[in-house]
Amino acid sequence: MAPEKESNGLENYAFAIDGRFCDLEKDGEGSDLSEEDDKNKLAYCVTDIPPWYLCIILGIQHCLTAFGGIIAIPLILSQGLCLQHDSLTQGHLISTIFFVSGVCTLLQVTFGIRLPILQGGTFTLLAPSMAMLSMPEWTCPAWTQNASLVNATSPEYVEVWQSRMRALQGSIMVGSLFQVLVGFSGLIGLFMRFIGPLTIAPTISLIGLSLYDSAGMNAGNHWGISTMTTALIILFSQYLRHIPVPFPTYSKTKKLHTTKIYIFQILPVLLGITLSWLICYIFTISDVLPSQPGQYGYLARTDLKGDVIVQAPWFRFPYPGQWGLPTVSLAGVVGILAGVISSMIESVGDYHACARLSGAPPPPKHAINRGIGIEGLGCLLAGAWGTGNGTTSYSENVGALGITKVGSRMVIIAGGVLLIIMGLFGKIGAIFTTIPTPVVGGMFLVMFGVISAAGVSNLQYADMNSSRNIFIFGFSMFSGLVIPNWIFKNPDAIATGVVELDQLLQVLLTTSMFVGGFFGFFLDNTIPGTKRERGIIAWNKIHLDDSSNTLESSEVYNLPFGISSCLSSYTWVRYVPFLPLNAPSSQDKPGVDSLEAKKQPGKPEPSHIIRSVAL
Repeated sequence: MAPEKESNGLENYAFAIDGRFCDLEKDGEGSDLSEEDDKNKLAYCVTDIPPWYLCIILGIQHCLTAFGGIIAIPLILSQGLCLQHDSLTQGHLISTIFFVSGVCTLLQVTFGIRLPILQGGTFTLLAPSMAMLSMPEWTCPAWTQNASLVNATSPEYVEVWQSRMRALQGSIMVGSLFQVLVGFSGLIGLFMRFIGPLTIAPTISLIGLSLYDSAGMNAGNHWGISTMTTALIILFSQYLRHIPVPFPTYSKTKKLHTTKIYIFQILPVLLGITLSWLICYIFTISDVLPSQPGQYGYLARTDLKGDVIVQAPWFRFPYPGQWGLPTVSLAGVVGILAGVISSMIESVGDYHACARLSGAPPPPKHAINRGIGIEGLGCLLAGAWGTGNGTTSYSENVGALGITKVGSRMVIIAGGVLLIIMGLFGKIGAIFTTIPTPVVGGMFLVMFGVISAAGVSNLQYADMNSSRNIFIFGFSMFSGLVIPNWIFKNPDAIATGVVELDQLLQVLLTTSMFVGGFFGFFLDNTIPGTKRERGIIAWNKIHLDDSSNTLESSEVYNLPFGISSCLSSYTWVRYVPFLPLNAPSSQDKPGVDSLEAKKQPGKPEPSHIIRSVAL
């Protein structure tokens, strides 16, 4: 699931202790901590290396936590790619996104932000991708909507979906270059100066709201099953979230033992899907569900795609260009850019949250720049491999750090390796394609609703008693729903006489998050209003860079394998925005990523982070 930042009861997990980062001493300096502070201490902080078996156990948990978002994206894209009746290819897409997510995770933890933060597919690129695939030229042929007429191995059918995938790949690859440029050039601070809560709130909210049709189509195949799935996810994530379950863990004092973990809080989506899946299987073998195609409830059966697991290869190595040479369209690139910008902003919030929960100092500017640049590189790789999507930081995995009390990046490295292994075994991806569509629809009802609410939660930073802010948010949200809906119903209304311009406007105006985000950005930066009223001051407090030159910061954020030491003798390093400074000096005072507020001595660190969505 894609919960809002600091949800799941994790807002009290602030591990920044005065002194050295991740100070875990039981006595000495830490002896004056309260009992609650002592209970919140980390067992392993970001630079520690737990035992190998604990790395594997917690790495598996992080993979399971990210499954909901990673698996949902190929299943939604399959409708726009005309693949809804080709389960074998859906399995290949799932395997590919597993593989690329693992590779991008290793790159981010090793050379990027260097925090324990997992990478995976993002819903911010899903909305413009579906808008692009809904253009008249990419409308699926009528025969692909009939399962009996689809021959997955025929050259004609293969060309139908691969041509769409190649167009999507090219747009994502070119759009990701913008993120690479913004990250490695240090321009992310310039973007953050003009983007506030009234821009992000409608942008993120409309991602979920624009996908209501996909959720309704899947859930409508059997409302009983989809309602049961939704009820189970709500039960686990909301009502049972505070009930602990014994779980094996490790500490330096007690060695290997069991501790009570809030498993329902970590894996509500996976547990809900698995249980509903099992019930559908029982209903299938007992013939409770109809066995005749076309009858209501037939699509809830689990034996519809049983041959997919048999047909799927045991081992399959995804490679760049596996679907052919990518193609590029201007309309697709511009649409993807809207999603890329949203992904960058939410990732900055993830970095600060991850630092606090893993016992690390706040990330300095060079580390943030490098993290955004590596995420752009990850989107480039995802486009080249053909996932149909990009990559971003996963907030649900950031939250899991506070639950397990293990903030070691070695655990995330283990999780990245596991994702790569799962991507290499084709039968693993094939298994997930057999999930009945009503179960998927029930998951979408919760997931897309939470995404929408997470976007609205950003308004907490702005003064919503202000008529100015109410107007901007209300107009942006309503326009983001009305305009795309009208364009969908009147696809021939855009006729400028220039085909390329028509395609560009078609994609942009049918992308709800772009329409709403554009109006929010334009109105917020042009209608007069104080920075406190707009929420800019509270918003910018999260980007304070108060430890860019400390020894502790260098231990966490410097480049690995002695690269930073090798570069330390060169003076040009200080002019490269994604490299750490040579050494702290009186002239290299810590700055702020935004221009609004410098941290005042004695003031506590902000207790909230940017609330947005990372899937």
